[in-house]
Amino acid sequence: KIVIITIFGKVYSMNYSRQRELITRYVKSVTSHPTAEEVYNEVKKEEPNISLGTVYRNLCKLADDGQILRIKMANTKDRFDGNTNHHYHAKCVKCGKIIDIFIDYLSYIDSDVEKKTDIKILSHDIIFNTICKDCE
Repeated sequence: KIVIITIFGKVYSMNYSRQRELITRYVKSVTSHPTAEEVYNEVKKEEPNISLGTVYRNLCKLADDGQILRIKMANTKDRFDGNTNHHYHAKCVKCGKIIDIFIDYLSYIDSDVEKKTDIKILSHDIIFNTICKDCE
C-alpha cells in the first residue's frame, strides 16, 4: 500500500509501514527531541521485533521527506523533532536538553550572508548554546 502525503504543497509517496507509522506517531507526540535510540526504546514497546537500524533508516527517510525535522548536533547524536514549522532550538550545555524557540524567521541573516559571500542561501538553522532553567 502506498501512502500519498502533501506537505507545504509538495507531494511525497511512501510505502506504508506499521513501523514507520509508530515512529512518526511517537516523534510527533513528544517535545523532547529524541535521539534514534530513544525513539527505538519507545517504539519497541509496541513493536518488539523492530531494530535500531530500522528506526534510524525510517527517521532519516521521514526527515528527508519533510515529515519530521532532523537536528544535527555537533559532537553528539542527531535529534528528531515532530514539529516541522520553522523554529530555532537551544541546547543546554550542561544536560544536553533541546528546547524549542519560537521566534520569527530571521530572514535578514540570509540576505546579509548572500551579500557578503555571493552565494545563494536557501535557509538557515540556529542552535543557541544555553544553560536551561533546570541546570541554572
